[in-house]
Amino acid sequence: MQLTLWTYEGPPHVGAMRIATAMKNVHYVLHAPQGDTYADLMFTMIERRDRRPPVTYTTFQARDLGSDTAELFKRSVVEAHDRHRPDLMIVGASCTAELIQDDPGGLAAGLDLPIPVVPLELPAYQKKENWGAAETFYQIVRALTKRPHQVAASDERRQDRRPRCNLLGPTALGFRHRDDVVEITRLVATLGIDINVIAPLDASPADIARLCDADFNIVLYPEIAMNAATYLKRTFGQPMTKTVPIGVGATMDFIDELGALAGIDTTEARATLGSRLPWYSRSVDSTYLTGKRVFIFGDASHVVAAARVAAKELGFTVAGLGTYSREFAREVRAAAESYGVEALITDDYLAVEERVQELQPELVLGTQMERHIAKRLGIPCAVISAPVHVQDFPARYSPQMGFEGANVLFDTWVHPLMMGLEEHLLAMFRTDFEFQDGAAPSHLGPGRVDATSAAVAAEPPLPAAANSTAETLEGPVAPKWADDAETELRKIPFFVRGKARRNTERFATDRGVTTISIETLYDAKAHYSR
Repeated sequence: MQLTLWTYEGPPHVGAMRIATAMKNVHYVLHAPQGDTYADLMFTMIERRDRRPPVTYTTFQARDLGSDTAELFKRSVVEAHDRHRPDLMIVGASCTAELIQDDPGGLAAGLDLPIPVVPLELPAYQKKENWGAAETFYQIVRALTKRPHQVAASDERRQDRRPRCNLLGPTALGFRHRDDVVEITRLVATLGIDINVIAPLDASPADIARLCDADFNIVLYPEIAMNAATYLKRTFGQPMTKTVPIGVGATMDFIDELGALAGIDTTEARATLGSRLPWYSRSVDSTYLTGKRVFIFGDASHVVAAARVAAKELGFTVAGLGTYSREFAREVRAAAESYGVEALITDDYLAVEERVQELQPELVLGTQMERHIAKRLGIPCAVISAPVHVQDFPARYSPQMGFEGANVLFDTWVHPLMMGLEEHLLAMFRTDFEFQDGAAPSHLGPGRVDATSAAVAAEPPLPAAANSTAETLEGPVAPKWADDAETELRKIPFFVRGKARRNTERFATDRGVTTISIETLYDAKAHYSR
């Protein structure tokens, strides 16, 4: 166990909450002490849902441990059923309540409720949130789907109707899941394929029972849906997709995969559908993006997809990638090997920060934590994966998947670099007469300046990780910067300034230079440009 200030995933019961909250007519009774009710805020404050999660907590206190906590749990289950009247109930224990071993599943089964009750065994000290969500969804699917002998043969189901599929994986608190579902639903309908069930998002227990009526399954988020899809394939013979449609290339492959599974011709769809990303990435004002070094970190599916888009569709160089999804470490390691880098498999944000400092990429694609890391280091960043904060649940339509998702990716990833170039130009020309006070009225009114102009004028010091010689070079003696060299260094764009500083200091140290002058700066530039 490790004490930390940040975690990429919560305990597995939070994953179970994501499934229960996503579905309709489902209630979750969680055996938990006071203090374990914090997860409600993630749905109401971060995701901005208009109602609380459908969760009842037993909220036992320290004094209850000396009495019968099992009776408290049973009473909570009965009261939750009588009050909420769900069609399905799931029961389990939080990480703390797991220690008292009250067996919520066995206790609930003994109550003989008139609805299905799915017990959850979620090992809180070995597994985490995404695993808990996947296990919960799998257990619900397994409990509610019909047995194979009750399902008509595949050929009979396909007769006289269009192909039919399920969309599996979207949950509450999922990164852009709401908009991804809309985008992929439109794409699938364009191909002439009907949607049977979308689950778990907005699915009822009755919908789950109809999953076996589909011809195949689309696995949008393998971290959540792979276990359930594998069960449906094994039990009902339903094949599943393996391509996550993030980026233009992956979406085209996804269309081909759907065509093969549904037995339809997708030639016309491939010719007529598309994204603006390919042309935008080849256009004149985007050519400076070629070769930009990018570091990618997040859940496995988004990381692997983002690396493909970055390298093959935007012309970036993948400097490093990694994931906190240990269950999918093999896939991420294989992707990293294809780009000639070593995968970082960790859930320690300090290890991620150390890798970013070491690589000094020009763009970071990651989670909310990588946003903070990149901000401290003065590196542009875009969020591509959960965990995220409230700003990544936008009111606007903003998918990550499909062709419109590719457009969103271009805007989201490229604009931080463009804004960095604009900020650099402002800094370069801040002494130009046209930028002086009185040259032209501010669009904000007389005597006012915007935040960017104020920040440029203030010229704050470089971030500690990029400005501190003591942190970038080991040893008791480190070169000092002459004032004119420091001034010249500030003309370098801020998003590569840290790398230029370190290279120059290393160059000076290797040659025994104690004071870095302008000549040393340009000699170092020439040396590392060879």
